[in-house]
Amino acid sequence: MDTGSLLIELGAVALILSLVARLAGGIGISAIPLYVLAGLALGEGGLVPVITAEEFLEAGAEIGVILLLLMLGVEYSGRELIDGLRRTAPVAGLDLVLNAGAGFVFGLVLGFGHLGAIVLGGVTYASSSGIVAKLVDELGWLGNRETPGMLSLLVAEDLLMALYLPILGVLLLGGAGASLVGQVALAVTAAFLVLGVAIRFGGTISAWLFTEHTEAMLLGAFGLALLVAGAAEAIQVSAAVGAFMVGIAISGPAQEVSRALFRPLRDLFAALFFTFFSLTIDPGDIPPVLLTAVLLAVVTGATKYAVVRWGATRDGVGERGRNRAGLAMLARGEFSIVIAELGVASGIDERLGPLAAAYVLILAIAGPVLVRVSSAYQSRVK
Repeated sequence: MDTGSLLIELGAVALILSLVARLAGGIGISAIPLYVLAGLALGEGGLVPVITAEEFLEAGAEIGVILLLLMLGVEYSGRELIDGLRRTAPVAGLDLVLNAGAGFVFGLVLGFGHLGAIVLGGVTYASSSGIVAKLVDELGWLGNRETPGMLSLLVAEDLLMALYLPILGVLLLGGAGASLVGQVALAVTAAFLVLGVAIRFGGTISAWLFTEHTEAMLLGAFGLALLVAGAAEAIQVSAAVGAFMVGIAISGPAQEVSRALFRPLRDLFAALFFTFFSLTIDPGDIPPVLLTAVLLAVVTGATKYAVVRWGATRDGVGERGRNRAGLAMLARGEFSIVIAELGVASGIDERLGPLAAAYVLILAIAGPVLVRVSSAYQSRVK
């Protein structure tokens, strides 16, 4: 490997992503869809293909997944996860049936087979915690009546994803009959055990990690996340789930410090993750699936909006709050890309990657834009 060429390519990619992040901030949307577009431009068939740095970017993308899920887990305590699921169980159940169900049906209609349909159902299911949380913070919605219900639904989605990912991992590896059932049962049992350890011993783990020496704490938490993620991957539970559980275990003072320490590191590697996903997709493969992606986005956007509005109605939220919540939850992002990447790596169908990329692009842009347009309109008609 030519070190000079590697550094030049990495430097160029970083500068391009910096400009992309500035553009996203300037127009008031998440940087996720623009990172995906950047990856399309830098991949095979793109404007300026990245060659030497691709292997490094792949490793960076793996770390990006781990840090994304670690930081998602840090936002919750184990008790908050369980309480959130109990509180919003009816809404979460309808959310699963309508949004994952719509993707599953589309997968069957497109000829992806049952396994591909399960993957597409996962892609269409969960809203983007990162995009929704950013919207809530930027628009000052933390005190709004609809916000607790939105956050509870995000908690429920994240917990269900923690169970879905190990099952999907086993299914993608293949197998048949009793062997497959046994592997799925083992993966789910392992996920519950890790969650139990995170809840039961979270305080002990956090006390061990916490120190006033930020360098030592950063290395300790990062090393623990990588270690557990690797162990989870080895027993077919998924590295992402392992990192998520480590985040749940971090509480108290360690939780607050971790948020500050890991945020810039997460942003750096998450940008590489979203970019690398689309780096492997030929932009020429997107036009043939674009109409399908638009239709899928319209259908699952409508089902997500309806579910969230119903949940807000149950909480006694007014019309404007119900509308805000429904639009904010449209965006798909982190989990959709993680799941699609697993499906692409398994070679399910060559259309899956381009379809998922176009789908995420549409809803990751449409959600924040519609929220801001709706908020501006409501402000004018007050």
